[in-house]
Amino acid sequence: MADAGRVVVLSGATRGLGRALAAELAERGHTVVGCGRSEAGVSELRAGFGEPHRFDVIDVADWGRVEAWARTTLAELPAPDLIINNAGVMNRPAPLWKVPAEELAAVLRVNVGGTANLIRAFLPAMIAAGRGVVVNMSSGWGRSTAPEVAPYCASKFAVEGLTRALAEELPPGLAAVALNPGIIDTDMLRSCWAGEAGSFPAPAAWAAHAAPFILRLSARDNGRSLTVG
Repeated sequence: MADAGRVVVLSGATRGLGRALAAELAERGHTVVGCGRSEAGVSELRAGFGEPHRFDVIDVADWGRVEAWARTTLAELPAPDLIINNAGVMNRPAPLWKVPAEELAAVLRVNVGGTANLIRAFLPAMIAAGRGVVVNMSSGWGRSTAPEVAPYCASKFAVEGLTRALAEELPPGLAAVALNPGIIDTDMLRSCWAGEAGSFPAPAAWAAHAAPFILRLSARDNGRSLTVG
């Protein structure tokens, strides 16, 4: 999987981890097909990367937009070798009973529903090609818990279960992996830990280490819950 020239579908590409990972993958010679909800962020990526990379404004929770995006992408490019479901949102830290219903629904809609939408849209082409790896970004809070982030924990525990079930459904030659990226200094982490987040690696430093780790994943990793290490 580490050969150059792979096609990588990456959600959440406009900020933090996603942006750094897109840059690292492109630098290594891979074609990045990315999406994000920020028009300004997508415009910056388009200007900075150019062809053959492709970046579009997509809300992964919107199935109609994701389906159309996949259809146009697959008309122009081969089936992806790698899907990285990185898009995610965090609830504002609060006890569960104080989290508004609409905020809980939004976290689940993006983190779980968005993950399923990208899989539903791109995986059939990968199955037809007989190869590929689906990487669903999990979290330490998808394998353990903490107070005031119950919605986020619930969403990432769901990603872990979704990934393991998907792994049992895949034909030979493909893999689904739940990946804990570790602790990185991102806006999301700062919303929970404030200044303490600065003691952890910046996204660019993380991506330089994470990209080769992800690119080495293969069918033998199917169903595994891994951590970038």
